Amino acid sequence: MIITSVKADGFRNLKSISFIPDEKYNIIAGKNAQGKTNLLEAMWIMTGCKSFRGSKEKDYISLEENKMLCEICIRDSRRVQKISYELRKGASSSKNLSLNGVKVKGTSGLFDVFKCISFTPDDTEIIKGSPEKRRNFTDMAYSQLNPASVSHITRHSVIMNQRNALLKSIFQGNAKAQELDAWDRQASKEGAYISYMRHEYIKQLSETAKKLYSKITGENEILEIFYHSNVFKEQDFEDFSEINAEQRYYEKMREMTAYDIKTGCTHTGANRDDIIIKINKCSAKDFGSQGQIKSIALVIKLAQAEIYSRKSREAPVVFLDDVMGELDESRQRLVFDIIKNMQVFITTCNESALLPEIKGRIIHIGNGEII
Repeated sequence: MIITSVKADGFRNLKSISFIPDEKYNIIAGKNAQGKTNLLEAMWIMTGCKSFRGSKEKDYISLEENKMLCEICIRDSRRVQKISYELRKGASSSKNLSLNGVKVKGTSGLFDVFKCISFTPDDTEIIKGSPEKRRNFTDMAYSQLNPASVSHITRHSVIMNQRNALLKSIFQGNAKAQELDAWDRQASKEGAYISYMRHEYIKQLSETAKKLYSKITGENEILEIFYHSNVFKEQDFEDFSEINAEQRYYEKMREMTAYDIKTGCTHTGANRDDIIIKINKCSAKDFGSQGQIKSIALVIKLAQAEIYSRKSREAPVVFLDDVMGELDESRQRLVFDIIKNMQVFITTCNESALLPEIKGRIIHIGNGEII
């Protein structure tokens, strides 16, 4: 898959951006705070995912403008498609998403169309951040391989919100504890599915990332990644049965009912699981150096790209935001060896810091414009 054209206007500080990307390497160069990352973000939101900065849609529009418009054309092995995203301030119908000229109801409708993997400095939060950061990354990564999983994740989130609201009502005496059973049954079905999908993906990620990290460290360090479920043991995943898994999940939820009512939130299930990352048997989150954490984050994203490329008919587009300048020559070569068959967009303040053989389209950005 490649992006064949890009347009962006009014997105943050971007003004009248229009260019035809190179099919291999696209170097977005410029000083800090000129709009390089904004350009990546303008393309990223076409994936149907939330901004990799965690921004809200209202923040997409420039303070000086009343609307923003982003458009990309993409080509895969079957056809060329056009995605358009228009957002207006203060309008009753403020958002207009379209695919090939046909309106799309929500961003999730784009998830199975444009496949992209981004690496930004904030991705170190996958290692040092909260369990929710790691769960969200895992859910997005395996959903790229199996878009049908998105509906399970969405339903589970809705069920958890409803269950937690009911728990508060029960504690206040406005509802009965018996009402939880219906929600527990639904949560067990969706939660068991999500737990299994996460476990299967993390198993692949660990194997791939372990090999890449060994190369980066000259085989001096061993990276391990585990999925930690508070419902299932490792043996349960190996002998997985949908009916048995749902029943076990349900029983674990029921065990915690009294405590859940007292606290007003759900303490058992996929919403409480974590991904454990270790270097040489030690927690990377607790004991990893800044350099190790950056290397792990990079390797995890490279492993994500490799897994997707291996499992899918299409190679994803790759965004590398302010990454390559911090890597020595050997690590840059490792990165580009993995993504050599993918279209890549790289932001940098210093073009000379990149490998000399990285040749393609150079896009200079200044004050939100191509200069």
